[in-house]
Amino acid sequence: MAEPSDVTPLETGRQVSGNATLVPPGSRIIVDMATILGLIIAFGMIGTAITLTGAAGSFLDPPSILIVIGGTFAVTAVAFSTREVLASFGVIGPTLFRVARDPREAATWMLYLSEIARAKGLLSLDNTLSQMRQEPFLQNGIRQVVDGSSPEEVEEVMSRELSTILAKQERSASILRKAAETAPAMGLIGTLIGLIQMLSNLEDPTSIGPAMALALLTTFYGAILAYMVFSPLASKLERNQQDEELVGRVYTIGTLSIARQENPRRLENTLNAVLPPEKRVSFFN
Repeated sequence: MAEPSDVTPLETGRQVSGNATLVPPGSRIIVDMATILGLIIAFGMIGTAITLTGAAGSFLDPPSILIVIGGTFAVTAVAFSTREVLASFGVIGPTLFRVARDPREAATWMLYLSEIARAKGLLSLDNTLSQMRQEPFLQNGIRQVVDGSSPEEVEEVMSRELSTILAKQERSASILRKAAETAPAMGLIGTLIGLIQMLSNLEDPTSIGPAMALALLTTFYGAILAYMVFSPLASKLERNQQDEELVGRVYTIGTLSIARQENPRRLENTLNAVLPPEKRVSFFN
């Protein structure tokens, strides 16, 4: 590995250890194939089963769809707010196509910045800020260091900002959880409405079977939304939140170490203490 005096802010994409490559934070977008394939396969199997019955048209009923989808949205909005509900549904896209959250890459980047600061001074980090534009949390922290803020001030701001980011994700996950609870209930309400209509026409026995099938459709729609869409996506958000929290901790620890002008080797030991064993770095070996 190059000596600290040879390190330049543009020396990215190089191999820094046996299992890590130096890349700017937030520069890689990953596709969550597990979620996408899981949804496609699940809906595909149900669609195939429905098609094989030869009566696919009987599974489509606009009033039932309106009751379940509209009712779920309305009841969820009662518990939260319309803006929060829309924002939570808006995270579905970023969940499927999101910025890579690799703690090892984050730790490697922080050690790289620590080397630069140790060799050339804190002001030299100003040249690296443009490479962190996809990670505003880290960029703001390093900018504070460059501007001369004390480690205590940097820690306070970064801790508050990380808490805000995590709280937003937690709120989105809780909204999806609420929607998952509400969808089956709205399906049951639709079923009760259908049963009431059916019982009011008992004088016509030939209408009982079709009416019962139509009444059960809302329960079917509610179960589909709850257990195949909302609940899995909420779990995925919670999983991504754990990655976000760990990477945020790595950024905070690294930035504070740089602000205190600590030895990069000491920072490596500190970061490895919070990283899972399989994600630990060997930057100086």
